[in-house]
Amino acid sequence: MNPVLTIVLGITLLTVVGIAFGGTFLLRVGNGSVPANDLQKTFFRAGHAHAGVLVTLGVLVAVLTHVAGTSTVWGTTGAIAVLTSAILIPAGFFLSVLGADPQRPGRMFTSVWAGAVSLVAGLVISGVAVLAAGITAL
Repeated sequence: MNPVLTIVLGITLLTVVGIAFGGTFLLRVGNGSVPANDLQKTFFRAGHAHAGVLVTLGVLVAVLTHVAGTSTVWGTTGAIAVLTSAILIPAGFFLSVLGADPQRPGRMFTSVWAGAVSLVAGLVISGVAVLAAGITAL
């Protein structure tokens, strides 16, 4: 496995601690310890869920592209793009509703769209790389 990707995966695994801490934040929002309006509650839940799912998907893509024997450049690029979406999408959900009582998402919501682009690009790159590796192995 590419050493850069190995380092990125090690850092990614450590971020799961932060995602778990985010779960305790959601519990405090849910029991009223942290004041939040309905929009904030919804966006906080969405951000937390996307973080967990996308980190898991990014690690899976990294391992799959490595095991499939894809080109190091394409496998690493695809996996890092998916892992980048695991930062951008949750950040957009959390940061776009900061403040005392926001009524609609702020400018940081564009981070969700940037993350979606990164996710799609990473999945297409990885999918094509795995497909190419499989065809080459025939």
